[in-house]
Amino acid sequence: MSIATGLADDSVTPSGTREMRALIIDDSRSVLAWMGNVLHGIAGLQTDLFEHPLQALRQSENTQYDLVVVDYLMPVKTGIEVTAALRQREAYKTIPIVMVTAELDSDIRLQAIVAGVNDFLNKPFDPVELQARVTNLLALRQAQVQLAEHAQNLAAAVRQATAEIALREEEVIWRLARAIEMRDGGTGAHVSRVATICSLLAGGLGFDERYCRMIYLAAPLHDVGKIGIRDAVLGKPGRLTPDEMAEIREHVNLGIRVLDKGSSELLRIAAGIAGGHHEKWDGSGYPGGLRGEAIPIEARIAAVADVFDALCSERPYKPAWPPEQAYAEIVKGSGGHFDPRCVEVFCQKWPEIRKVAGMTDDFVGGEMPSER
Repeated sequence: MSIATGLADDSVTPSGTREMRALIIDDSRSVLAWMGNVLHGIAGLQTDLFEHPLQALRQSENTQYDLVVVDYLMPVKTGIEVTAALRQREAYKTIPIVMVTAELDSDIRLQAIVAGVNDFLNKPFDPVELQARVTNLLALRQAQVQLAEHAQNLAAAVRQATAEIALREEEVIWRLARAIEMRDGGTGAHVSRVATICSLLAGGLGFDERYCRMIYLAAPLHDVGKIGIRDAVLGKPGRLTPDEMAEIREHVNLGIRVLDKGSSELLRIAAGIAGGHHEKWDGSGYPGGLRGEAIPIEARIAAVADVFDALCSERPYKPAWPPEQAYAEIVKGSGGHFDPRCVEVFCQKWPEIRKVAGMTDDFVGGEMPSER
């Protein structure tokens, strides 16, 4: 027998509290009906009555109860076994469970407590005690629910605040990067293209979506150190003198000083890019002359993206190269200037990269084309 009595589920009482739902299990039909009538007097409580333990367990799989009252001695499953079965479910780890029993054996009660029973009602029991026990346990459950809801709301607020901070951080990065690139004679589009190509290369190298996003956001700061280089040097249309070239190269060290020892992973990756994107695979780069895998992977990725797009971009000191000629230069630099694996992925991703470069011709990478 199963009987549902009381108030509708998932509603709110006039006081604003959440209405509660209790599962009552007893193989005695008369006791079950009696308990249902007694508990019906508790405001804001709906009771579901079950004579058969297995039927009650099946119902509890689809219904979240706030309290369980179960008889100890029943056919098929005892109250201890029902309790143990409920406690195995995540949704019933902390739900109050009351066992009704005429047994005074301490071993049985100990087994019930070990199984997860929170309280006992001795048979025969009076209605006042039943209502008092259930009311107290429901109050604890209500507090538990409210605390969980508060924690969920707080977590949601933290996630929203974190997302808003991240968006502001991204906006600052992009605006700063574009301002620096404009000082170098560009429009700001260079940093956007470098970021996109870096993300494509990182994905092709097997990095996860999170890392690809990180390198996409960090790459625009690769030349942040140019903020400390004189305009006369950055915008000089002719060949640089040795002293001017040394000053230009100093932008790497300046970038390290700006980004070093950052507290976030994003700044750590940005520092690696700023400090290492002019290092070369064969050790002939600067500022540290690092070789091979001693160069941070984010810097090896950015080196390919930066050189390719810099070649394709017009600057005061040079015209823009055709993208296919720049492609050939990247391929030629494999194993010397660039990490061979990064160049391999660059070739694999060429159909996507050529779109980033704004190519409209029919050139398709894969072989080294002749220079113009």
